[in-house]
Amino acid sequence: MVFSFKANRINTFQLVLVGTLIWPAFSFAQENTIRPLPLPLEEVRMFTEALERIRASYVEEVDDRTLLENAIRGMLSGLDPHSAYIVENEYDALQETTTGEFGGLGIEVGREEGYIKVISPIDDTPADKAGIEAGDLIIQINDTPTRQIMPEEAANLMRGEPGTSVTVTIAREGIEPFDLTITREVIAINSVRSRILEPGYAYFRISQFRVNTAKDLENEFESISAENRELKGMVLDLRNNPGGVLQASVGVVDNFLSNGRIVYTKGRLENNDMEFMATSQTIAGNIPLVVLINNGSASASEIVAGALQDHNRAIIMGTRSFGKGSVQSVMPLAEQRAIKLTTSLYFTPKGRSIQAQGIEPDIIVENAFVTKRSRNVAQVSESNLPNRLDNANENEALDDDMADAIISAEEVLVTDYPLNEALNVLKGINAFSSRNSKNNASAVAQSASN
Repeated sequence: MVFSFKANRINTFQLVLVGTLIWPAFSFAQENTIRPLPLPLEEVRMFTEALERIRASYVEEVDDRTLLENAIRGMLSGLDPHSAYIVENEYDALQETTTGEFGGLGIEVGREEGYIKVISPIDDTPADKAGIEAGDLIIQINDTPTRQIMPEEAANLMRGEPGTSVTVTIAREGIEPFDLTITREVIAINSVRSRILEPGYAYFRISQFRVNTAKDLENEFESISAENRELKGMVLDLRNNPGGVLQASVGVVDNFLSNGRIVYTKGRLENNDMEFMATSQTIAGNIPLVVLINNGSASASEIVAGALQDHNRAIIMGTRSFGKGSVQSVMPLAEQRAIKLTTSLYFTPKGRSIQAQGIEPDIIVENAFVTKRSRNVAQVSESNLPNRLDNANENEALDDDMADAIISAEEVLVTDYPLNEALNVLKGINAFSSRNSKNNASAVAQSASN
């Protein structure tokens, strides 16, 4: 099956995963067409006997449901590290991770002196509209005091079905504690952040590939482009990105490619063989691109890095990626349970399997902290020599403000060495391109004069 699409329209929750990478399955009809294989009678008899012995002789009574669920869990975990049995809470969490949406209030919380502290309400969410402020302490959620509970527990208490209500008790400096009853809504989390590194150079960070990530990247790019009309280069940061929705990774690549294969999969069943092609709807054109990866970049991140590397569309920098190249299908069972089963492998456009291999960067850059050499060390140049000749352009010295700026810059601790190296590479590309353009223009002018 070959697919060419702008991947931002996903409405179902039937899933196929690539390692931690998730995509909606196009059909589970294949499950119904598989003829059941004959059961090995001796092994079935042995399983039944083991089940009966546990039921009869284990030190504590165990209900049949628990025993059978443990059996399913054991069957799947024994296959490979990524096949698994998913129970109700895990299933809900998988949905939230995939969509980036959940029913809640829209509060980022932490812990301070044993209480739950509001780090920030998310803009235009129920918490924001209700007047919750950064720095507020949440001392009670419904009837549950929050003293000594963890932020994750508090977050779970505030989550729930959209349209339902939750009452939080707020302690705010200068006033008496007060109650707020807030109606939960669907909270959408943006998985893409962006900023300008320097004039002309943009930075895009994708933390996880969710349903709307490709569209979020488009929106961030449009916002950046509106303020910086002539972008000279971009950094796409996929470090420590564990994966996500396949269509999102395909859509992200499609934003940088106008044609060609993005990724394909091969499995035991014909329906697991898929191929995804780029469309002509790019947003970034030929703007120089550097992609940052590290050992925490897995599955969907590796699809993006591998595709852009194979098409020579980006320079890949950092360290070797995780190497998650297997595909898992999430097959729902009864009562909000599911099995996550490895069903195929995925390959980069040039046919590379990165399973247990990872993506090798074009330029290896280890994470590091860098400091500039102290200015106290004597540094002598021509300008310091006696009887020196002055600069022919009468520009022998920097003004005091510029000199102070350079000294300050040299004393700054560089906290993100790979990112700075990526920026330097982009600057080098532009410097080289600019020089070639000038040389070509001079050559044309010289030819015309002759």
